[in-house]
Amino acid sequence: MISELDSAVVVVTGIMAAGKSTVAQRLAERLPRAAHVRGDAFRRMIVSGRADPVPDAAAEAEAQLRLRYRLATTVADGYARAGWTAVVQDVVLGEHLRAFVDAVRTRPRYVVVLAPSPEVVARREAGRPKTGYGAWTVGDLDRGLRAGTPRLGLWLDTSDQTPDETVDAILANLDRARVEQPGPGQIGTDQIGPG
Repeated sequence: MISELDSAVVVVTGIMAAGKSTVAQRLAERLPRAAHVRGDAFRRMIVSGRADPVPDAAAEAEAQLRLRYRLATTVADGYARAGWTAVVQDVVLGEHLRAFVDAVRTRPRYVVVLAPSPEVVARREAGRPKTGYGAWTVGDLDRGLRAGTPRLGLWLDTSDQTPDETVDAILANLDRARVEQPGPGQIGTDQIGPG
């Protein structure tokens, strides 16, 4: 099972405080040769002129978001070409998810969407030392995830799972997470858990 992830790209997404960083790190730690590609690192590299994504963002913020995603997928593909499993995580919602997956050239590629309940996310966000929401609310992003994001790959309701249980679920359901052609003809609807 784990061997099918050799030289693969695994995309882990969800809203802020869904557990992406922790789950991606734990998944990478379970694999023999893996890199954890943090998409937000590319946003933080911009020293001046940064335009963060906010509701009704200007064209510049959208362009910078697309650049960040392009850099993340390029780095993930580079690791995979060199024989590593790239676990790339970022907040990739709405139709951006389809474009993000389309940009990954590596095969096989996998998509895991972490979708805990908004109440659980709000509790997690309140307990974090950093705050990520700013102009957004948990409800805003959760609605964007559930109503506007294509059902690609494996969707997990992680409300009642530890990070290690989530990684177990990912590894046990790799066939559902695998995305060959992310176009309109192959949109998954798999969701595991109470959500």
